[in-house]
Amino acid sequence: MSNSHADVPHFSLTDYRTGFFASVVLTAIPFWLVMSGVLANNTLTALVIAGFAVVQVFVHMIYFLHMNTKSEGGWNFLALVFTVIVVGIVLSGSLWVMHHLNQNMMPMPHNMNELP
Repeated sequence: MSNSHADVPHFSLTDYRTGFFASVVLTAIPFWLVMSGVLANNTLTALVIAGFAVVQVFVHMIYFLHMNTKSEGGWNFLALVFTVIVVGIVLSGSLWVMHHLNQNMMPMPHNMNELP
């Protein structure tokens, strides 16, 4: 009889602490950037926050969800790749449709905005 949990790596309390402190830092830095106004450009601030968010997603997947290429024979990683592809297709398709709908809308006269 084989042990089905033999190939799953065991995580220690140190790994959970590392993930927790990384999550706190990855949350505190963007909060500080917004509250202090260090970056004057709003677009740059939004891009930096998005970058920190992506890094935090990876921290959560590695330290808390224990996602790697070895657990469960690689099926977790394969499911993650499939999910990323589907979400990418849905997001890019939605943005494409909304952009083209916006471009093809009939223009509204300026005096139509005023209420009688």
